[in-house]
Parts: sequence; C-alpha cells; structure tokens
Amino acid sequence: MIVCVCHRVSDRDIAIAAASGCPSFEALQDDLRVATACGACRDCACAVFEESRVAGGSPCARGMAAATQALLAA
Repeated sequence: MIVCVCHRVSDRDIAIAAASGCPSFEALQDDLRVATACGACRDCACAVFEESRVAGGSPCARGMAAATQALLAA
C-alpha cells in the first residue's frame, strides 16, 4: 500500500528500511523522503516504521531479505 503519495513510498519500502537497520524515523525521512512534503502521511508512516522495527520487518520484507541473501550466496 502506498503510504506517502507525494514521494510514492509504500509500507513495504518502510518495512525494508526498518529491517535493514534504519535507526529512527528521522533517518527514514532522510532516506525515503516520506512525510517530508505535505505531511498527511506522517502518523501512518511512523506507525508502519515502529511496527516494522518491533516485528523485525514485515513478512514481505523478511522474504525479500531472504531471497536477496540466497541470490548473493549463489
């Protein structure tokens, strides 16, 4: 789902960043520019980021990480 329409950032993008070790929401904003234009998505983006950090990333993000590791190992 697209969270930030202004910069076209999805919940998956946020989950991947969180799973990759993004240390804070402010760092996420620097990296993805989420919630830096109109700001309407800030609450949702922050919630997705926090949920992803607590859960270790979304299942989709974990699957993508595993697939990437498998490709690198091949």
